[in-house]
Amino acid sequence: MPAVETPLLPCQKDQFSLPERIHYLNCATRAPFSKAVEQVGHAALSQQVNPFGLRPDDFFSGAIRVRELFSTLINNRNAGTLDPDRIAIVPSVSYGMAVVARNLTNKPGIQAGQKIVLIGDEFPSDVYAWSRVCTERGLTITTVGMPDEFPKGSIWNERLLDAIDSNTALVVVPPVHWMYGICFDLEAIGQRAREVGAWLVIDGTQAIGAFPFDLARIQPDAVVCAGYKWLMGPYSLGLAYFGPAFDEGIPLEESWMNRLDSNQFHRLMDYQPIYRPKAYRYNVGEHSHFLQMPMLEASLAQLIDWQPSRIQAYTSKLMADAWPVLEKLGCQLEPENGSRGRSHHLIGLWLPDHADPMAIQQALQKENVSVSARARVLRIAPHLYNTPDDVDALVRVLTQVL
Repeated sequence: MPAVETPLLPCQKDQFSLPERIHYLNCATRAPFSKAVEQVGHAALSQQVNPFGLRPDDFFSGAIRVRELFSTLINNRNAGTLDPDRIAIVPSVSYGMAVVARNLTNKPGIQAGQKIVLIGDEFPSDVYAWSRVCTERGLTITTVGMPDEFPKGSIWNERLLDAIDSNTALVVVPPVHWMYGICFDLEAIGQRAREVGAWLVIDGTQAIGAFPFDLARIQPDAVVCAGYKWLMGPYSLGLAYFGPAFDEGIPLEESWMNRLDSNQFHRLMDYQPIYRPKAYRYNVGEHSHFLQMPMLEASLAQLIDWQPSRIQAYTSKLMADAWPVLEKLGCQLEPENGSRGRSHHLIGLWLPDHADPMAIQQALQKENVSVSARARVLRIAPHLYNTPDDVDALVRVLTQVL
C-alpha cells in the first residue's frame, strides 16, 4: 500500500497577532505567542485574581498535562506507552545542564583523565556547566570545531564521531546548531556514545517543536529544552528528559513538591524522605507556574497538531527561491544533506567577507525585517506565520546593502 503524503500546511499568520508591516524571521531568538497562547495567558491571569477554591492537586495538574504533551512531541515512551514521569520542569537550559554536571561525578566508570566532548561555537549554557566538574574530577574538554570549508555538516559530524572514544565520559550536542542551522546526526552519535559507555546529553532548544525529534531512536541520557523559542511558550519555563541513569541521582534543590504524597497538604509535616519516581526529583521549586504552565500547554498542543515535519516542509518551500538570489550576492549556506545538512527553520547565511553582519542587521531592522547576527552569519529563522512578503523584504534589503 503506497504511503500517504502529509499535505503541506497553509500559512498560519492569522493565528498570530504580529503587525502587518513587521517581517519577523527571528523565532530562534524568541517566538511570538499565538493567539491561542495569548488567550490562555489572559484567562490564567484572571483566575489568579481570586484564588478561592484552589485545591492541592491544582499545584500539580498543569505540569502533568504539559509532561504528557512534551512526551508526545519527542516520542518519550516506555514499552510503547508515554512515560511523562521522565520529564522535569526546569527554568532554563543552564538548570538542566547543572543537574547533569552534578550527577556526572557519580556516573559508573567515571575517572580522572576522561573527556567531555562538545561542538565548537556552542551556546554558553552548554559550555559553562562543565568547568567545576572538570576541576573536581580531573576531566578535560574536547571541542570539535566547525570545518572551514563548505559543505561543513558531513565533515563536522564525522569529526565529532571520531572524537567520541573509550575515554569519553559525556557528549553534549544539539540537533541543530544554534547559530549555523547545521544538523547533527543524533542517531549515529547516540549509537557511538552507547558503544563507548558515554552519556549523551542534548540541548534541544533550537530544534524541538519545529524539527522532528525521536527520543526512542536517539536514546539520549538527557534532553533539555527552553520553552520560549520553538516550543513557542513563555520565558523562564522549560522541560527536560532524564533517562534511567538519573533515577537515583541528586537534585539541585530539595523541593517539598518533589516528594512522595506532596499533594496531601494536611500531612506535609510528616516529612517524606522518598522522592516521586524517575525525573520528578529534578523539578524546579514552585514548578506549578499557574500563569505560564497553561500557556506552555496550549503551545505544545498546537505544535503537536501542526507537526514539526510539516513546519520543516513549510519553511523549506517558503525560503527556497531566496537562496539562489542570495548566493549570487556572494552569500553561502550549508546545502541540504539529510541529517548532516541544514535545517529549514533555522538557517545560517554566511555573508561575503566585506560585509559587516551587525551593520546589515541594523539595515534590515530599519525596514522592519528581524533576523539575528551571529559571528559571520545572519541567522534566519522562519515559521508558519511567515509569508512570501517577509522573504521578499529580506531579499530586497540584502540586495541593496550587498
